[in-house]
Amino acid sequence: MNSIIDYIKIRDPNEKEFHQAVFEVVESIKPVIAKNPIYTSQKILERMIEPERTIQFRVPWIDDQGEIQINRGYRIQMNSAIGPYKGGLRFHPSVNLSILKFLAFEQVFKNALTTLPMGGGKGGSDFDPKGKSDREVMRFCQSFMSELYRHIGADTDVPAGDIGVGAREIGYLFGMYKKLNNEFTGVFTGKGLKWGGSLIRPEATGYGNVYFASEMLNTKKETLEDKTCLVSGSGNVAQFTIEKIIELKGKVITVSDSSGYIYDPEGINKEKLQFIKELKNVKRGRISEYATKYPNATFTQKKENETYNPLWDHKADCAFPSATQNEINEQDALNLIKNKVQLVSEGANMPSTPEAVKIFLDNNLLYGPGKAANAGGVSVSGLEMSQNSMRLSWDKNEVDRRLKDIMKNIHKTCLDASKQYGYSNNYVAGANIAGFTKVADAMIDQGLV
Repeated sequence: MNSIIDYIKIRDPNEKEFHQAVFEVVESIKPVIAKNPIYTSQKILERMIEPERTIQFRVPWIDDQGEIQINRGYRIQMNSAIGPYKGGLRFHPSVNLSILKFLAFEQVFKNALTTLPMGGGKGGSDFDPKGKSDREVMRFCQSFMSELYRHIGADTDVPAGDIGVGAREIGYLFGMYKKLNNEFTGVFTGKGLKWGGSLIRPEATGYGNVYFASEMLNTKKETLEDKTCLVSGSGNVAQFTIEKIIELKGKVITVSDSSGYIYDPEGINKEKLQFIKELKNVKRGRISEYATKYPNATFTQKKENETYNPLWDHKADCAFPSATQNEINEQDALNLIKNKVQLVSEGANMPSTPEAVKIFLDNNLLYGPGKAANAGGVSVSGLEMSQNSMRLSWDKNEVDRRLKDIMKNIHKTCLDASKQYGYSNNYVAGANIAGFTKVADAMIDQGLV
């Protein structure tokens, strides 16, 4: 196992996010490898950490001033052992191969946990949709799809949205795919309801995260009622995490974006949440406007080179990081412990550093890692794929019921796997072990491909 860690550091020397994702899995599955020598002889882990296909391409487009702009596009098709590649597209200046490989690797395990037949992939571009007009976003998406369409399909690779890719972007991408391929097929998830989308898909990651948190609390005979909660982010995941917490009678006191965070000691109610949705989804404004609208709340601007995030330094019962990777560092984790937080459930992908995760586990927090806790989004994407294949549409209650059942099953799967290999209620180990064994066994069955 140590040789694999050395191997990946030498082979991919500058991909620190990818290293982090792989190292976490390696640590968890050591007892699985020791008990099942076939995984070593078949070099399953070595094969699993190498993408089946990595696609990189140029994306030229013209801005509203008539200037030619060039971005990079990517698609990482990581593993298709249990189904077609499935995973989002991210449009953000930070996008690079390391981030997309870490996300694709995580996606393989996350998708395996859902019980649905989906492999893992991820893609995107260093294009930033913020501040761009609808016409500029459309021109970029059409150029992006003029290359990506060659590599995706309903039975090959089914992308979805991620950071910077919402309903607007999915619409433009799907429209261009439809034109280029001359077919209307379920090649994307997160589509509009009028043209093949699924009810509950926008809500799914946030709702699923709260359902998973509820299952963790249930092991202690507790619920979210009257629990004070910290939520980071203000995009899709954060919005619907807040919505479901409110529905379950919890109290959310924080929300954030890249400019800083809001602390509202009175709690975010339905009216305030609606303001956040309009601010971020329609006006595309900054979260600081919340404090102008609701003066009892305070806005704290993000400072450069901060050693910790003050959002995580408030008295609370539960924390739901829902923004981006590595947003909770060691000091943030210590602050959460100091403030008596008993549960951390991740809505974002890998939002906690390894040092933070160790602190959570050492202090016996109820800690739901992203590959389990935020699997609700891809779960409903899988349900959308099923609906597209059958040319039908389930109602909201049916999709929500299926989502809740899936999250309940993921929780049980993680607990059972962790206990089977000597871990005590360790959701990190459980998620990694359950995901790894399912994919590994499929790879062995299919031979050396």
